[in-house]
Amino acid sequence: MNVEISVTEAVDFFKQIQKKEKTFEMIRFNVQEEVEKYLTKLVDLEMTHFLGRERYERKGEGTNYPNGGYHRNFTLKRVGEVKVKVPRDRAGKYQTQVLPRSKQYEMAPSQDMSVMFLTGISTRSLSLLSNHLWGRTIPHIEISQVNKDLSDSVKRWRERDLSQEAIKYLFVDGVHFAMRMDGRVENIPVLVAIGVTEQGNKLVLGLQMKDKESAGSWREFFKDLKRRGLDGSKVVLGVMDGLPGLEKVFKEEFPQVQVQPAKSIWPGTFWPRCPRN
Repeated sequence: MNVEISVTEAVDFFKQIQKKEKTFEMIRFNVQEEVEKYLTKLVDLEMTHFLGRERYERKGEGTNYPNGGYHRNFTLKRVGEVKVKVPRDRAGKYQTQVLPRSKQYEMAPSQDMSVMFLTGISTRSLSLLSNHLWGRTIPHIEISQVNKDLSDSVKRWRERDLSQEAIKYLFVDGVHFAMRMDGRVENIPVLVAIGVTEQGNKLVLGLQMKDKESAGSWREFFKDLKRRGLDGSKVVLGVMDGLPGLEKVFKEEFPQVQVQPAKSIWPGTFWPRCPRN
């Protein structure tokens, strides 16, 4: 049987759809339902593989088998919150790998939170925006934990081992970064060290919030680089601007390294190119 629809009828139909504000909400809900079914099926298959047999298949006395389950809410970017039924086994040994353990959302929302936090949005503001952005209201305490994880990652990076880096050129300078401090944006001095390897690769070796005019701050900064494994015997040239006390402290901490002012290599700018051999 052929069904024919006139152009006028089709136009009227689409006009009616456009008048219904919940049309796209219904579409999103249908997407969530399908994702829930998919993830639940995936977890069931994982359990089957873990047990080595189908759900209702018996393999003698003492064999481990499914023992109910529980629902777990999980948030996906651009999908929202979905409810996945996760099975349990009798022996209590099964742990799903489909959903991250002790996590209520995928990595993408966590990354979004970190980026917005770095731009200056408060944790409470992010909590208010979370339902609109990710389909689930995330308490500000959870967002604070995400930001703590970010801070911990930065701390591990700042304290990483440098013993495997063969640094040939070392560039040091004090710069200012605009940072939010106690509700105000301030220009904070930061000591920076950039190394260039024998292959010409540039690496940020160290960052420290300290007074760039203080010789003591520079000494502590250089000692930290060496403590983390920087091999000064492989460095042939240190490049720096004429900050008070910087060159003197550098020569004391790296006595075998030649020093050259940055402007004598490339006038007008400190960062960028490697000096010519």
